[in-house]
Amino acid sequence: MPDSDDTDVLSSERQHLIESRAALRRMREHTASLQAQGGDRVSTEHLKQVLYRRMKALEDDPTVPLFFGRLDYDAGLGAEHDEVLYIGRRHVVGEAGGEPMVIDWRAGMSLPFYQARPGDPMRVRLRRRFGFHSGRLTAFEDEDLVRETSQVDSQILESEIERPRTGPMRDIVATIQPEQDSIVRAGLAQSLCVQGAPGTGKTAVGLHRAAYLLYAFRDQLSRSGVMVVGPNDSFLSYIADVLPALGEIDASQATITSLVSSATKITIKGFDLVPAALVKGDARMAEVLRRAVWGHLGTASTPLVVPRGAHQWRVPGYVADEIVEELKTRGVRYEAGRAMLPQRLAHRVLLRMEASGDSPDDRVQNAVARSRPVKAYADQLWPPLDPAKLILKLLTDADFLARSAEGILTADEQRAILSRKPARSVAATSWSLADVVLIDEAADLLNRTPSLGHVILDEAQDLSPMQLRAVGRRASTGSVTVLGDLAQATTPWGTRSWRESLDHLGQPDTVIEELVAGFRVPGAVIDFAARLLPTIAPGLRPPHSVRRHRGELDLRRGSATMTGLVQAVRAALDHEGTVGVIVADAAVATVRTALEAQPIGFDVLGEEAQAFATRVELVPASLAKGLEFDHVVLLEPHDIVAGEPDEVTGLRRLYVCLTRAVTSLVVVHSRDLPAVLAA
Repeated sequence: MPDSDDTDVLSSERQHLIESRAALRRMREHTASLQAQGGDRVSTEHLKQVLYRRMKALEDDPTVPLFFGRLDYDAGLGAEHDEVLYIGRRHVVGEAGGEPMVIDWRAGMSLPFYQARPGDPMRVRLRRRFGFHSGRLTAFEDEDLVRETSQVDSQILESEIERPRTGPMRDIVATIQPEQDSIVRAGLAQSLCVQGAPGTGKTAVGLHRAAYLLYAFRDQLSRSGVMVVGPNDSFLSYIADVLPALGEIDASQATITSLVSSATKITIKGFDLVPAALVKGDARMAEVLRRAVWGHLGTASTPLVVPRGAHQWRVPGYVADEIVEELKTRGVRYEAGRAMLPQRLAHRVLLRMEASGDSPDDRVQNAVARSRPVKAYADQLWPPLDPAKLILKLLTDADFLARSAEGILTADEQRAILSRKPARSVAATSWSLADVVLIDEAADLLNRTPSLGHVILDEAQDLSPMQLRAVGRRASTGSVTVLGDLAQATTPWGTRSWRESLDHLGQPDTVIEELVAGFRVPGAVIDFAARLLPTIAPGLRPPHSVRRHRGELDLRRGSATMTGLVQAVRAALDHEGTVGVIVADAAVATVRTALEAQPIGFDVLGEEAQAFATRVELVPASLAKGLEFDHVVLLEPHDIVAGEPDEVTGLRRLYVCLTRAVTSLVVVHSRDLPAVLAA
């Protein structure tokens, strides 16, 4: 039973929560009462959008705590004065004088909640954590940062980290650890790469970094934008609620597929065999495409002749060639040079006119540049190009490919990417993802791709060099946060070195951070999965769990695997939280039938727009990356490994699948486990 003092404290803190929610409601009502009225239609629409975003940011979910911590600043420790601040997901002000009821977790005054420690209290005497259940304040813990000499384990913090979850991913603002916080609060100009083992929170850290940057650099990023790039649509559905829960709705989300498909206006319908995809994704293709584009420049076989009035003005062919070469060596994009060429030719015509005694002005030059003879002559020297048609020609015309790839791709590599049944047109072509990435690269050679202010790239280890280039040019004048785990690289073209990946992204000065302390994956599970690391990623530090509870690991071998799987799912449903049934892709149909025969409701991941509304998800192994479930039932590790083109990739896929569990992992199998796991 709590003593009377604790009861009084809880009552006081609950009252502050009630008053804070009332203040937030008043803030939203005030915003709703405002009218958007600008000086013109465009200004009015802009103000409407500002008010809309403000309303969204002020939405209150009564099931989510409005604040989760408190800091007691002490003047005796260097603070300006004694002050109590409540730390939450958004800033809330009271009626009288606008005094803060809750401080945004991203504000500078909130920093000690994450970074203060005994010996370095950061002007704070006491740190208080609150426990909540369904939005109701139920408990508190105090940490005296002045008197205590060692860190005391926080049951509230541990319970929040391990709390079973339903639905999509949620924010971790109440549990961010110091090493995570340092990454989150790094400046906008600093690009970061986070090598994070399973359960270290790298995805959450990346999303919270996006929220922090949008808060700390709002004016800059409201113009240039923030984008989160994830591995697939299911993953984006899983993380979709995190930023809105933090009051941020301005960050866009994309996959590499949707990113290049949207930019090129081409729907991806085809696929490549691995040998072709490896060549198309190789960084050398960038030089092949550069040659293919700039190889279209011609040479003048005749002089330019411009009739004007009674005269004909001539520009010798060698002069035109010099102009073309000068523009090319300036490093401009292809279309920019093409736009400049008529003006440069017209300028030479004007010099001829002046030499004969005329006094032409800029209007004359513009008229000459727009004249039919100049435009036709410029088109011969610098012809118009379409990026999709260019790639179609490259992949279907053996001679053109040979000229563009000479000394870069071998004859076998050229044959691997040449289409054996070429389509007649761009519209009739079944473009693969690798093809559209090449089209996107070609489009950038023609016209510079607009840059965002910041890009968060998750599961980056699975992208090919050309895919990395596609993401990198979206941040050519901005910064990036790269998230991934080399041990989880499961594509044939996946990276083996972060430095190489960062070079492909165009961000070679990026700082690489490593997270190995696991907060979500229990010790028994991560230790079991880590047996694979010497084989799949021998250079990485093995992760470790910081949780006191080891979790549950159960290896069940038997011949009736479907019966064992159903029993394991039913047992998991007796406990709180989500259940992920992870199987080899080829086994999805069989397992679906087995689950449908039982009174177990489930969704199949990847089939429809994912709402994560059911407790049970049937997860193809290829879609498990980035997700987590309170309980995981994994079927036949042997089949998951065998489903990949080689053993190392298969073991990496298995490593991903094994590390999706937060509380318990049951492995149901009839075949032998991989030898490295059985050791």
